[in-house]
Amino acid sequence: MDDEGPAIYAVPVRDLPGRLVRTVRTGRSPQGRRVGIAFSRPELLVTAMGAEQPWEELCESALRGMLRPLGIDVIQVDPLLVAPPLDPRTAAGPIGQARTKRTASAITWPSVSSVRISTLPSVPAVNG
Repeated sequence: MDDEGPAIYAVPVRDLPGRLVRTVRTGRSPQGRRVGIAFSRPELLVTAMGAEQPWEELCESALRGMLRPLGIDVIQVDPLLVAPPLDPRTAAGPIGQARTKRTASAITWPSVSSVRISTLPSVPAVNG
């Protein structure tokens, strides 16, 4: 029997403009799959996302309950880097400038609450 309680994660959140509501941040894996983001310790969240990133403590089942309606069943735990979404207005560069070849994940604009994440292959995602 396991004496440990449920896993508690530091989960990045964002405030919805004009409302007293917070929502969990989601991300896209390097392969483009939409995933939930969680950190085993707040220090790891700060390292990956910066000290300004708001976060909440959530157990795994609560986080899964928030992600399920979005069709997300994978939680990426402890990603190494979480980058802000690309801004489509600045990603193309100045008019007339040659565009470089980009990967599909670099030109797929994530939703407002999505961010791009980077992980080492040895850091597995948690499947639901």
